[in-house]
Amino acid sequence: MPLNVVLVEPEIPQNAGNIARTCVLTGSRLHMVRPFGFILDEKRIRRAGLDYWPYLDLVVHDSLDKFLEQYGDKKLYLATTKGKKYYTDVHYEEDAFILFGKESAGLPRWLIQQHEEDAIRIPMSQRIPDRSLNLSNSVAIVVYEALRQLGFPALC
Repeated sequence: MPLNVVLVEPEIPQNAGNIARTCVLTGSRLHMVRPFGFILDEKRIRRAGLDYWPYLDLVVHDSLDKFLEQYGDKKLYLATTKGKKYYTDVHYEEDAFILFGKESAGLPRWLIQQHEEDAIRIPMSQRIPDRSLNLSNSVAIVVYEALRQLGFPALC
């Protein structure tokens, strides 16, 4: 498994569905951390994932604390507008975990502070302060950079 995409408390089912599709087509595992802003089997999430949903390698975690208990010793990258490094400045490893926060608030500040050296960001214009790219777009940007660095393992 080249990468692990982690959605912490996702709120918008269409984003989760689009991210699921990206994970299937890149061979990445998707971790979703509760609570969600939607019901996981909701039609909209499946529609966004189209017929890819049965092929998704999905792990659901009951809370961020439980996720960190299980995977906190692994290499974690935190995608956040608060990151000091660009997403292209780090060297991703196979099996790395890339965490993305909920659409309305991002990742918890305490988590970013604990992993400040591994907080990454996508450069964006500041013409509209406190705004960022759509979550599913951000996931695709970072995942493809990580896979590029890894030589696009298992992809043609």
